[in-house]
Amino acid sequence: MDDQLSIERGCCKKSAGTCSKLEVYDWLNDVVNKSGEDDIIEVRFKNTRKDYYRNVNNLKLKAGDIVAVEASPGHDIGIVTLTGALVKHQMKKHKVTLINGEIRKVYRKAKTVDIDKWREAMSLEHSTMIEARKIAVDLKLNMKIGDVEYQGDRTKAIFYYIADERVDFRQLIRVLADTFRIRIEMKQIGARQEAGRIGGIGPCGRELCCATWISNFVSVTTNAARYQEISLNPQKLAGQCGKLKCCLNFEVDSYIDAQKDFPPSNVPLDSEEGRYYFQKADIFSRILYYGANGSKGLPPVAISVERAKEVIRQNKRGKKVEKLSDGSADKSLKKAQGFEDVIAEESLTRFDEPKPRHRKKKRYPKNNSSRRPKKKS
Repeated sequence: MDDQLSIERGCCKKSAGTCSKLEVYDWLNDVVNKSGEDDIIEVRFKNTRKDYYRNVNNLKLKAGDIVAVEASPGHDIGIVTLTGALVKHQMKKHKVTLINGEIRKVYRKAKTVDIDKWREAMSLEHSTMIEARKIAVDLKLNMKIGDVEYQGDRTKAIFYYIADERVDFRQLIRVLADTFRIRIEMKQIGARQEAGRIGGIGPCGRELCCATWISNFVSVTTNAARYQEISLNPQKLAGQCGKLKCCLNFEVDSYIDAQKDFPPSNVPLDSEEGRYYFQKADIFSRILYYGANGSKGLPPVAISVERAKEVIRQNKRGKKVEKLSDGSADKSLKKAQGFEDVIAEESLTRFDEPKPRHRKKKRYPKNNSSRRPKKKS
């Protein structure tokens, strides 16, 4: 039963704990905390919602246990995701809900009655969300209800919504309360948070970062793509949430550090062959590509960063270099390759060519020497 509930809530049970959205690996699980200050546990609810509770009854809890915890009003049902000393470190990253200035409590391990009621409440969430969307459309509210989460005792429901502008949903709350006969709580979320709650697979082939480990969303701009020499194609830069991908910020600091001593890209290089303009850069190989005007018909040239700065210095003195390339970039390209494809593993047509046929050797019986050809004397 516990395994089925874990799957319904979006996580899978393992022998050492749970794997779920925003999972935390307890690397202190084999360390004994002698201070005794490990009475706070981390509990996960639907999708990415987590909170922290005090184990006042000294229950023996481990990751994966289903517990009944304090709520306002009533009680809620959740899954334990973390215990021990690491919980205090997690509390610094996530916001903790307090009641009268104190951390809420763990009541008990969930009973069969609690689990049955929780399962019944979960089965109503999708139909409630669809009905709530229809009510919002009838009231002509410019908002989208993205998800609904029932409390474990089915006395309260959280409606997660997305809105670009401020929405007056007081009338909506009254209609929802009369329709579903429960207490209503409205919580606004962003597009990235909605993608994290729903989940999915990104273009990289892995699960969305916002659904697995990202808890704080930092703004992403197109400058991150410019620093990394990525094409400014909106279809490729946008994630499933419709916003710029969060992963654009992951390596941008390394690219910025690598380009600190690069020459400005808007300065042309003059040589006796013609004037060259910046086209692109291989940042970590420190190679710059310059192309000439189309009328000259000159091919693009790859030069090193040091060579580009040297040419700019000579151009400022009024001198033109004889040739733009000095061969230093070719050496860097050879070092960057590091291997040679001697068996054509990267060729897409290597299986199309017919294999050469080998002639079979004639076999003769061992005892029949008359059939063997005689050697010429």
